[in-house]
Amino acid sequence: MENFDIIVIGAGPGGYVAAEEAAKLGHSVAVIERNAIGGCCLNVGCIPSKAYLQYSNWLSSVESANKSGLSITVDEIDFPSIVKRKDQVVSTLQGGIHATFKSNGIQFIEGEAKYVRKNTFDVNGKQYYGKKILLATGGRPFIPNISGLNKLNYLTTDTFFDLEELPDKLVTIGGGVIAVELAYALKMFGVDVSIIEVAPDILLTIDEEARKIVKGKLKEIGIHIVTNATIQEVTEQQVVLSENETFQFDELLVAAGRRQNLDIPNAMGLKLDVMNQFVTVDDYYKTSEKDVYAIGDLIGGYTLAHAASAEGIKAVRAMSDHKEMPVNPNSIPRPLFIDPEVAEFGMSEEEARNAGYDVIVEQMPFSFNGRAIASTETDGFVKIITESKYHQILGGVIVGAQAADLLHQIMTLYESEGTVNELANTVFSHPTISELIQDTAKNIMKK
Repeated sequence: MENFDIIVIGAGPGGYVAAEEAAKLGHSVAVIERNAIGGCCLNVGCIPSKAYLQYSNWLSSVESANKSGLSITVDEIDFPSIVKRKDQVVSTLQGGIHATFKSNGIQFIEGEAKYVRKNTFDVNGKQYYGKKILLATGGRPFIPNISGLNKLNYLTTDTFFDLEELPDKLVTIGGGVIAVELAYALKMFGVDVSIIEVAPDILLTIDEEARKIVKGKLKEIGIHIVTNATIQEVTEQQVVLSENETFQFDELLVAAGRRQNLDIPNAMGLKLDVMNQFVTVDDYYKTSEKDVYAIGDLIGGYTLAHAASAEGIKAVRAMSDHKEMPVNPNSIPRPLFIDPEVAEFGMSEEEARNAGYDVIVEQMPFSFNGRAIASTETDGFVKIITESKYHQILGGVIVGAQAADLLHQIMTLYESEGTVNELANTVFSHPTISELIQDTAKNIMKK
């Protein structure tokens, strides 16, 4: 049996970042992973989707250029080459994690961890013991109970990037962030795409005004969107809705969310929440079992890679008697990477009012910004949510070009307990889209 100070189970963005932090703090560390290093985010999520979306953004830029004085022709879309580049990106980043593990003395163990007894796990017939355990086992696609679905070969968010050829028609069951990003990418590649959502709308987790802009763009490029759908059945090549409305497909993507991998927590007898969906943890990510901690998808909240990474660091520091306050959900940026991008953080206007603040909200469109106009990127807005007494920043939403990067200008000030006064008084370069953040802050100060 091999012994370690800390064993991390799961090598996704929560697990591998936590392992690196543990090694820096002087611990002996092992990471157990049954699939590929990097987890869902690196292998079948964040990174490969952004590789595809980069091509989609280039194609969108070509369309804009052709409307603005240039004449550019895209002769073909070489999808196998796009897949090859995606694989190279993933491989490069996997190699980077392996190299970091090696330089920090972290042992990487490939195989499925099976719980044996207290803090002891079997992997491929060999046992490993950790003084402390961090569970970062992530989640898997949720498959809804739809008549006929179990008879088909369909795609999930875990298998979507196995596609080697573009289909003629793609139907997506589910209209969340991941589904929309993948639908957008394939539509820009020339695929006929339909999104079927049983909820009242797609993208219900994002700002309502942002959602309207995104839906408008999706419809503009020709994606068919059905909401409040009642799915009667799925057959070999079509989805059948109520009143016999049908949607033909060559490939069907089921992207109806994810569920937590609770096999190990259940085997360990860890306490779950009242719905038996998530592992219960305290403010330091400790579970009901002494010396066992959990992070990421397992514990709920925002199931985002950067949230899991932040939680992993804090969990490891708590194990090392450097306890910190838990990750603040309002400090987690929430991006959508299509064109236009959407990024938001903190409270919505409604949440801020419900929390008792005298709320001030200011919003300015990209069409008021010189750089955005010159760049033909006028779809979108900057919204800042603050309060009247101290001018605290409570939340923010940006829709438009570079939104996910721009949002951090507001967030950094939020984290340092700055106010909109600082935003209003900062000297911004001209002409930049960032000036719109300052202009929004100035308008708040006028109020």
